[in-house]
Amino acid sequence: MRIPKIYLETTMFNYFFDTVRDAHADTVKLFKEIKAGIYQGYTSMYVLHELNQAPKDKRDKMLSLINQYNITTFDESAEALKLAEVYVSEGVIPEKYFTDGVHIAIATVHDLDMIISLNFKHIVRKKTIDLTGIINISRGYRKIEIHSPMEVVDSDY
Repeated sequence: MRIPKIYLETTMFNYFFDTVRDAHADTVKLFKEIKAGIYQGYTSMYVLHELNQAPKDKRDKMLSLINQYNITTFDESAEALKLAEVYVSEGVIPEKYFTDGVHIAIATVHDLDMIISLNFKHIVRKKTIDLTGIINISRGYRKIEIHSPMEVVDSDY
């Protein structure tokens, strides 16, 4: 059985340590499922850039998750930037939030199975899921699944 490859967007690292948020427990469960080999975890330099803007104590904790859970980090990608520009030009992602489109594009160009995010404003939305799927297919990529951790963790784990 093939292990699903998932892209962890920036919010996942934040929620891991934000114990008062509803999604905290499911976020921690997802990281445990990555460690257990249920999923292969990936992220990108774009996430690292966003995490590096956090206060030092929180930043160091969030960055430590990458090594602790053996998460592969993708480098910057001209191909992903071009695809993200299409998402913006087609009105899927607002230009001000270009990096949100880059997260989707990185996962797409690397042929991952899904993006896991708690960004319900620009990423985990029906419009985003539908329109990025159409754009991806029209450009020769697969439609990528976009989910919150609550939708993918095993509730009995």
